[in-house]
Amino acid sequence: VLDKIKEYNYVPNRVASALSSKKMNLIACIVTNTNYDFYTDLVFYIEQEAFRHNYILKYTFSAFDIDDPFTLRLIASNNIDGIAVLGRCDKELLKFLKKHFQYVVYSGLNNLDAKYDQIICDGTQISYDVVTRLIEQGHTKIAYIGETQNENRYAGYCSALADASISVNQKYIANIVHSTEEGYKGVHHLLNNGCDATAFFCADDITAIGAMKAIKEHGLHIPEDVSVASIDDIDTAQYLTPPLTTTHIPLDEMGQMAAKVLIDRIEGGHTKHLKILFPYDIMERKSTAALRKIHDNPQK
Repeated sequence: VLDKIKEYNYVPNRVASALSSKKMNLIACIVTNTNYDFYTDLVFYIEQEAFRHNYILKYTFSAFDIDDPFTLRLIASNNIDGIAVLGRCDKELLKFLKKHFQYVVYSGLNNLDAKYDQIICDGTQISYDVVTRLIEQGHTKIAYIGETQNENRYAGYCSALADASISVNQKYIANIVHSTEEGYKGVHHLLNNGCDATAFFCADDITAIGAMKAIKEHGLHIPEDVSVASIDDIDTAQYLTPPLTTTHIPLDEMGQMAAKVLIDRIEGGHTKHLKILFPYDIMERKSTAALRKIHDNPQK
């Protein structure tokens, strides 16, 4: 062996030797909405911060993967230390987490009804503030495009209307899964059925992209005829025509904090369940404007 080492001038790789000499710290992510740029970015920042603490993000699963026997074998065979759950959880997912993971952190816009560490930007308050801003601009006929069941953003929409003494009108509600295609279909359905909303509040930017396309196809102009606002501030939002009014969520800081809290939990740094709320900023762009009175444009 020594002769071969000399013959090939072999030099040991110190980094590889160090890694092989100690246990690898592994975490995973479950993303409950695979169409969502929001969560793709959040995963990136979690992975980045975890690496700084000598943890590796080994796997990222979708919520659809958890019933796959292959996924369960991966989890069992790789000794994953903890998991970050991104997006809303249903009862089945919570049951899965309780069974397979001791250390869990949750991050998203909806509060989680479970005893896990939570890193949240409050979707209820965000929605309330966005809809209130539309009301301040004179809009009283405000449509909602997004999920309604157990959804904080819908709750915020309803609360803002209630506080302004505006009734929730079902002909202004499109209960759809958050996606560009569903946003497009949802708005088409509303407009085809006589919806006369002057503003559309979309639960996220990808839904708003589809909504804006449908609005334009119906011959309406944004923001001259209708305003559109949403949540997330994905990179594409500022490049739409017109640029989309939306809410900036600090994904970089949320992802970093989610990783730190999960690792601290794994290493026994805290025992109480934490809930950390992050701030947000409404980014007013050209897709929203003050309501134009019909008599200001008699040809309409």
